[in-house]
Amino acid sequence: MFYPESYFTNIKMEKYSQDDIIIEVKNVRKSFKKVQAVKEISLTIHKDEFVALLGPNGAGKTTLVEMIEGIQKPDAGEILIKGMHWKHHSQELHNIIGLSLQETKFFDKLTTYETLELFASFYKLKKQRIDEILDLVNLTEKRKSFVVNLSGGQRQKLALGISILNEPQILLLDEPTTGLDPVARREIWQILLNLKTEFQTSLILTTHYMEEAQYLCPRIIIMDEGTILAQGSLDQLLSDRECGQVIEFSFNNYFGDFEYAHDDNKLIWDKVQKSGKLIVTDISKQLPAFINYVQEKNLTFNNFQCRKTTLDDLFVSLTGKRLEN
Repeated sequence: MFYPESYFTNIKMEKYSQDDIIIEVKNVRKSFKKVQAVKEISLTIHKDEFVALLGPNGAGKTTLVEMIEGIQKPDAGEILIKGMHWKHHSQELHNIIGLSLQETKFFDKLTTYETLELFASFYKLKKQRIDEILDLVNLTEKRKSFVVNLSGGQRQKLALGISILNEPQILLLDEPTTGLDPVARREIWQILLNLKTEFQTSLILTTHYMEEAQYLCPRIIIMDEGTILAQGSLDQLLSDRECGQVIEFSFNNYFGDFEYAHDDNKLIWDKVQKSGKLIVTDISKQLPAFINYVQEKNLTFNNFQCRKTTLDDLFVSLTGKRLEN
């Protein structure tokens, strides 16, 4: 789906102080047998900050989030949430954290209202809060519907509603819009932005949708092989790596590997698709050299276009992999 550049300008990178830190991860490591899933990671999350955590499968992002959630324990390092550790403050932390997994199983023969009522009872919340949640996630008309009859998008809204029943200061969402159509996805996005505005909720979002990360989160963290490769706003990430523009191309009747080394260009060649991307810093100077090289090799373009670098380009450049939707 195509999104115009202006689509992603609704939020800007905000400035935070040391006093605003709500989550602090210090030199955390975690291994499973011989696999080191997380390697010496340190980061901070601030009050009302929305952060996207991107990485290919096996990058370590789920393990990192599970340690923040208290599901996993670090092998080394520490995690502080509002200055508290899970070991000594589990009850307090459960009350300020909300989470939603990629897939949530419900009781099919409970209604939407009854499902929320069940989870609200864990926090000893009044029924008024259930009505507030139904309104917030746009499920009021489905209050009497059995869960089994809800669409995929409506189930995701229900899962999100459960995660925010306790008005959490921290929200951890794992792939909250996977499998949803664009309209349902946009509805979830708007609900999350409303939470930030109304309740100053902090969000850590793992997602495979680049446009989702760009739209919701002023700060983006890219992980791979247990480490943080880069973090910052999209503009900062692209500027730091001088990723200005991209030349996309493919050739007629060309089936081999393609190599091109010139200046500081970065070539990404997809042998399966028989197409390539050339990331350049100054297209006015570097494009003529590239075209001359192609002509010297007696190659003919099948497809050719120039455009600005995107988050997807940066991700592939850093990891050598693509996110799988």
